[in-house]
Amino acid sequence: MTRSWILASLLATALQAQAPTLAIVGGRIIDGYGGPPIENGVILVSGERITRVGREGDVPVPAGTTVVDANGMTVMPGLIDMHVHLHILGHGDYKRWDELYGTRDATVVMPIAARQLLNAGVTTARDLGARLDDILAVKRRIAAGEIPGPRLFVSGPFIQHAPYEEYEKDFRWGVNGAEDARTKVQRIIDAGVDFIKLIDQDQMTREEVRAVVETAHRNGKPVVAHAHRMDEIRVGLDAGVDGFEHTGLGTAPGYAPDVLQRLRERNSGLYWTPTLSPLYTLYETGTLFPERLDDPSWRMFMPPEMATEIRRSLGAITQLPYYALFPSRIPILPQKFAQLREAGVRMMIGTDAGIPAMFHGDATWREMVKWRELGVPPMEILQSATLWPARFLRAEDRIGVLAAGRYADIILVRGDPLLDMTVMRDVRAVFQGGKRIR
Repeated sequence: MTRSWILASLLATALQAQAPTLAIVGGRIIDGYGGPPIENGVILVSGERITRVGREGDVPVPAGTTVVDANGMTVMPGLIDMHVHLHILGHGDYKRWDELYGTRDATVVMPIAARQLLNAGVTTARDLGARLDDILAVKRRIAAGEIPGPRLFVSGPFIQHAPYEEYEKDFRWGVNGAEDARTKVQRIIDAGVDFIKLIDQDQMTREEVRAVVETAHRNGKPVVAHAHRMDEIRVGLDAGVDGFEHTGLGTAPGYAPDVLQRLRERNSGLYWTPTLSPLYTLYETGTLFPERLDDPSWRMFMPPEMATEIRRSLGAITQLPYYALFPSRIPILPQKFAQLREAGVRMMIGTDAGIPAMFHGDATWREMVKWRELGVPPMEILQSATLWPARFLRAEDRIGVLAAGRYADIILVRGDPLLDMTVMRDVRAVFQGGKRIR
């Protein structure tokens, strides 16, 4: 039994002695652990923590407690999106976006993205690439209650072989040799990031990649890496990264036998965030349902001129650089996704929210629905958006499940996602730390 579990148990015992400040009553509770749902459930909350979870009749609600009626709804842990970019909001041209808003990431752009995510039921998010000072400032402001947003776990800038274009240099740090890699990773860690992100690691030297991973692990920080190309995966596996990102932009029709064998060997000790939905969403928006771009919901919390600019940038989706890759990539995605699941790696929901047409307010449910369309059992999907991310983040004693002692990060969804995953688009109530957000 770990120290964190002991502390969580002691906290739960202490909380049960406190008078509840909130009761969520009725509805079907899916607690995140994967067992049978609790019908006609009750969740008691004291302050920012859950004190009890059980059935009506078994868990009395003291007189005077504020009661939320959850009848007809599913009650579940707040969602955890494991791949977002708060510094972009769906614009089709990164360079122009940076010219317009790059100096206002922390003050304007990121707070909008954070609020959209939280409003959609994402109470925790992992940001995988942003300017270091900006994302840390927003993380601190959210934690302090100054602005609404998910609990943030952040990487800061990518670590890679060399900078890309000049405007990207602040959120893509190139390394030149193993010592430079160690220095830059240590600098990011000392600033306060939660993990390190590698990109294009197959274009780095093996010594550089090992220096990144060893420095991160020595500081108790996990490392995640891009996984578009086979050699990116091989290099990451050689270095001992903790997780991989993406599935769809590589050209191979499936994963190579040697890669699959190594994934089987790592099995559930390796985490993977496939981000399937962006390819489908952008393709479908550009080809099948362009009317989606006229839906006012994605403009929520944006100044009108910002929404107009984003809409203009997506006026010719089929001409975007991303789009040209999709017709050849989408047909092979189901097979690659199935291979990853068969290999036993631990899959997590992540969306790449912020990239073109992937709006923070609807990205997460789209990823969950796409997994269901590809045959993933509903409970597995829900756990991939709650329990497994919490375990990767080493935070299961605080988030990811509905249990005594955990933060009261709770969402209410109209309907039952175990029967119809599309109900995840209809989040009716969001609680974060016991406070009702919507």
